[in-house]
Amino acid sequence: VPGLLRGRKGRGLSIRWVSKNAETRTSCELASLTASQPDFYNSDWNGRILMSPVLQQKKIPLMPDLIGQTPLIRLRLFERDMPGIEVYAKAEWRNPGGSVKDRAAQRIVWEAEERGELTAGKVLLDATSGNTGIAFAMLGAARGYRVKLCVPANVTPERKRVLQAYGAELVLTDPLEGSDGAIREARQLYASAPDEYYYADQYNNAANWQAHYHTTAREIIEQTSGRMTHFIAGLGTSGTFVGTGRRLREYASDQGREITLVSVQPSSPLHGLEGLKHMESAIVPGIYDATLADRDLRIETESAYRMVRRLAREEGILVGVSSGAALVACLEVAEQGGEGVFVTIFCDSGERYLTERFWEDTN
Repeated sequence: VPGLLRGRKGRGLSIRWVSKNAETRTSCELASLTASQPDFYNSDWNGRILMSPVLQQKKIPLMPDLIGQTPLIRLRLFERDMPGIEVYAKAEWRNPGGSVKDRAAQRIVWEAEERGELTAGKVLLDATSGNTGIAFAMLGAARGYRVKLCVPANVTPERKRVLQAYGAELVLTDPLEGSDGAIREARQLYASAPDEYYYADQYNNAANWQAHYHTTAREIIEQTSGRMTHFIAGLGTSGTFVGTGRRLREYASDQGREITLVSVQPSSPLHGLEGLKHMESAIVPGIYDATLADRDLRIETESAYRMVRRLAREEGILVGVSSGAALVACLEVAEQGGEGVFVTIFCDSGERYLTERFWEDTN
């Protein structure tokens, strides 16, 4: 420790030490004392505990423990012309895997282990447009599983690199078939060797929406003190919207109030909104509940592009295109009048899309 303190001298550390007499000193102060008092470490300070918030915790968290409890950000810029409106977004890129999909992936893995379906030696297999795959790859690395993912070949290079960095094996599928092509490929792989794989099947796995029912919704209720009046989220697997929406509606009903649930999807089958599905033309996820939404809004790709650029350049918030689509829908509902507390989900960071050309537009 003396060598450590001397080595850190002058670096401005804010860590504090405590003596037997409850005096406190910063590491820099103690380092200075070592230079002027050679017998310093025979004093009351020798061997005292480090008052670090991390080391004072009873339990140092493991990586999976960091999933969830993401901040709720208020977007005041978008409230200026709408008196009585509050707009909030869950910052899901703050999860360790960088997206909202960490929540579902974690619950899917946990439940599969509990049932004995995911065991040592089995390969975790699924179809993904990127974010759930990253979460599976991260958890697989942490828990010792091989991970194989069927991914549309046109997902961003950033996502591919992250998946490969975690050690996942990628099976690239026809980009024109989108996530549906990846789903079909995963099903074929599983059918060919069912004993080799645990097929997570996120689009039909109830653990997907249940993760949001038990975590995302609870956090929103706590962070808004139960004041939310509208919840807006995109449809991909639909797990975020279905799980969060169900729990928020139950809570509002218990309180004798109403909440408006708004789902968001692309306006056409051919779109650039990675992670979102055009339900009418796609394989519909088994967990999707079409009766849940009070409104279903169709968002143009270019509108989402403009919104993510605006968020980056006017709010300093860098998010992905599905987040832009969700905020476009959120503001569309808010602009129709009435007071309310609007909550949406920012699924991931824009850092996973920086090679996309829409960032080059200066508008």
